[in-house]
Amino acid sequence: MAKYPDIKTAGLRVNKLRKEIARLRELYHTADSPDVTDVVYDSLNRELRDIIREYPNLDDPNAPEYRVGGKPLPKFEKVKHTVRMLSLNDVFSIDELYDWEKRIKKLLPANTKIEYFCEIKFDGLAGTLIYEKGKLMLGATRGDGFVGEDVTQNLKTIHSIPLQLKGNIPEFIEVRGEVVMSKKTLINLNKIQELEGKILFANTRNATAGSIRQLDPKLASSRNLEFFAYDVKQYKNKNYIPDTHSKEHEVLRDIGFVVDKNEKICKNLEEVINFIKSFEKIRSNFLYGTDGIVISINELKLQEVLGVVGKAPRYMAAYKYPAERATTIVKDVKVNVGRTGVLTPLALFEPTLVAGSTVSKATLHNMDQIERLDLRIGDTVVIEKAGDVIPKVVEVLTRMRTGKEKKFKMPDSCPACLGDIDKKLISEKKENSVAYYCINKKCVAKNERYIEHFVSVFDIYELGPKVLRRFKDEGLITDAADIFSLDKSDIATLERFGEKSAENIVEEIKNKKRISLSRFLWALGILHVGEETARDLAQHFGTLEKIIENSKENINEIDSIPNIGPAVTKSVLQFFQDKNNLHFIEKLKENGVVIDKVEKIKGGKFEGLTFVLTGTLSTMSREIAKEKIIKLGGKISGSVSKNTSYVVTGEDAGSKLKSAEKLKIKILTEEEFKKMI
Repeated sequence: MAKYPDIKTAGLRVNKLRKEIARLRELYHTADSPDVTDVVYDSLNRELRDIIREYPNLDDPNAPEYRVGGKPLPKFEKVKHTVRMLSLNDVFSIDELYDWEKRIKKLLPANTKIEYFCEIKFDGLAGTLIYEKGKLMLGATRGDGFVGEDVTQNLKTIHSIPLQLKGNIPEFIEVRGEVVMSKKTLINLNKIQELEGKILFANTRNATAGSIRQLDPKLASSRNLEFFAYDVKQYKNKNYIPDTHSKEHEVLRDIGFVVDKNEKICKNLEEVINFIKSFEKIRSNFLYGTDGIVISINELKLQEVLGVVGKAPRYMAAYKYPAERATTIVKDVKVNVGRTGVLTPLALFEPTLVAGSTVSKATLHNMDQIERLDLRIGDTVVIEKAGDVIPKVVEVLTRMRTGKEKKFKMPDSCPACLGDIDKKLISEKKENSVAYYCINKKCVAKNERYIEHFVSVFDIYELGPKVLRRFKDEGLITDAADIFSLDKSDIATLERFGEKSAENIVEEIKNKKRISLSRFLWALGILHVGEETARDLAQHFGTLEKIIENSKENINEIDSIPNIGPAVTKSVLQFFQDKNNLHFIEKLKENGVVIDKVEKIKGGKFEGLTFVLTGTLSTMSREIAKEKIIKLGGKISGSVSKNTSYVVTGEDAGSKLKSAEKLKIKILTEEEFKKMI
């Protein structure tokens, strides 16, 4: 029998419970003044859930009770960010901070008054939230900046994320912020992990990312995550529009978000430096992981003028506090084989606490680094760790030597397959610097790393390293192309793999067979070709076939792409001239992999025209100028040639202007260029 005789009576109780739960959440997370104990709060939530179970028509997906977690998801859907989620450029000293200021002042009109805004750089997972008419509609991860993952259900479990905004509610708003886990929560979580025999989390960032990327929201709910809002990316409100970043923080607080109180408006860089130093004194006792301070130009109009370059905005910088260091003894040096065959020496030492986590190995990069440090097995060394980066050895304490230390020598053959190794120049600028490579194309270790890289770029989450290794051991796959021919029956017969597990793996592989050209190029693991370079190649050529054709005939075309130098050109040509690589690509296609071509803009007023930009533009950033040219169908080149249509010049134009004059290329002033667009 129902506790409440009818839905009307139950509805009144539900409304009352929801209002009280929302009030308590506000007191606890926003006002930092809990009114009742957790036991009482949990009891109210439990009663609410019981009533909803009795009267399903009273259910509301945006209601507070859903913070405890909904049903597990089969997978995460991709979300394309309307406004790209950017990274920040780091500065590691006060001198670098002054250099940053000099650079931005050159881009602004003379005597522009600059006001700065300082805030804490949290060490968590960046997320974005979209609200329409005050209701939370979507929550997503950063991903690659362009495309993230829909983690709305998991984010709903975080109490400091409002499901319904309050106050002067905007018609539409996109809020950026950081999902974090407190240091205390991490300690308690690792105690549970240890009792259950599971791997411990290295730091709060890893624990946060691992919690948000769980398909079961109930697990995310159990991790006590928090959210600190720090930016407004899209905003529609007839009544009020903020004109500074500090006022954006005021808006965030007014509509119900938690914004960290450690922030300051600074009139000059000296005040910024004082803020950096004052927070450094309390940083070790701060409740959350943080590695620096974010400094922004406060005025939003000036932010628009400065724009973005590459992956980062010009108007922001992240000051990083000095990385933590510790001393330890090198027990041994082992050699790892990477996916491109490069041999990387790794120092092994006693487990040592540094930067808040315990580490037992540090990269030595290459033999040049070992010789520069004069490192020997048995040495006492200084290791440094910053954030999630693998720790590195920065100094050898030679005065601690006993005489029993041994010099390290690179092996004469590959430690994984015993195949031949070859020495290659690290770069054309460092003639004496060499790297060691395994040249055996069938190297087991090399092949394993390659496949792991390949599936990670294709976002095939079901295939972790252990599963891939098992498939290789069982003979199901020999290369990455074989993955796309796997059948449910191949997997289900293996020990510890049931029908459902096999079905999930095959279904995910099937859904990941279509990929963009840029990500496909990145997945191929071409030496020197990372995510950004792959995007540059894809934008220039448009199709894989054109890249392959170019590699047969015209080597100069790759060289002409901005940001691509001789080393990359040589690597790309060698890759696509190798018959084994071409056979691998064909095998992928035969197994159903579809590579989307890049849609070129046709019919634009700049179609067929190539532009070169030189000097500093005063009214727009180069990045914005490039975007406008591309949108109108034009091309961008990093160098002047007879194929250049126009050279656009700003202040302090360099050698490109002289080259244009020599070749009699049409030169445009910034004003003339603006009229054209």
